[in-house]
Amino acid sequence: MPIVVTNFISLDGVIQSVLSADEDTEGGFTRGGWVSEHMDDDVAAFMTGVTAGASAMLLGRRTYEGFAQVWPSASTADPAVAAMNRMPKYVASRTVTAGTWNNTHILGPDLEQEVRRLRYDSADGEIAVFGSADLIRTLAHHGLVDRYQLLTFPLVLGSGKRLFTAESPATSLTLTSSRTTVGGVVISTYVPAPTAR
Repeated sequence: MPIVVTNFISLDGVIQSVLSADEDTEGGFTRGGWVSEHMDDDVAAFMTGVTAGASAMLLGRRTYEGFAQVWPSASTADPAVAAMNRMPKYVASRTVTAGTWNNTHILGPDLEQEVRRLRYDSADGEIAVFGSADLIRTLAHHGLVDRYQLLTFPLVLGSGKRLFTAESPATSLTLTSSRTTVGGVVISTYVPAPTAR
């Protein structure tokens, strides 16, 4: 199953605390909830399609814990919520040993091998990665990201966790699609070049 990273991102590359002020304040980040003023129906429909269409989720501990506080009790009339509650959730963590959310699986200490096993599983569909900045950097380092779907919001935050950092591996990406929503969010899909994997 291909691993697909889908994230909201600011023009200066920040992916931290996108939905609410208290989602992730690590590092003293105070600008949480920055996507709300630019959300539109196109963004919502895209995210519903990505989430409902995934076969599994792969998440870092912090993102998993945030999701697990909200989505298990949300209405499953929403197809994205129903999909998240049903699908397997794989969590990369050195500290968590069990999950409270239905169908949660904690990955072992050899993250690279665990993810490679999932990636080459014979099951249909895709593994969706949301948030999870540290996990994404680890996946990129090992060439385990098959596609990036980035929703770039028209604002600069100046600080916060970034998707790509000075430690990120040099990678060539091919832009396979791009469109702009009515609210000015650019939805772009990139595939890492084979030579970078």
